[in-house]
Amino acid sequence: MQPCHTRPQTGSWFTYIVLCGDGTLYTGVTTDPARRLAEHNSAQGGARYTRSRQPVRLVFLERQPSRSAACKREHAIKDLSATAKKALIALEQDTAESLPLRLMA
Repeated sequence: MQPCHTRPQTGSWFTYIVLCGDGTLYTGVTTDPARRLAEHNSAQGGARYTRSRQPVRLVFLERQPSRSAACKREHAIKDLSATAKKALIALEQDTAESLPLRLMA
């Protein structure tokens, strides 16, 4: 498992999944989902994995109480099969009314 992003331990942390342009899924953690999504869609700021798979679209976002919890959830999601990840995304999209629409676009 790769280390999580290093950021101060304060504030909200999120575990997220993006759908890449080639249909694959990428899971990560962040304190700012909108910024991180923009980074993934930029030529230099995103993860190496997503740079060649743009555009990416946010399909799953889950608030976590701490960096540690976000990293643990990221690891748990990465251990899921593709089918299980898609089921998790479908469940999240069923309850997406609680998320800002600008993050889901």
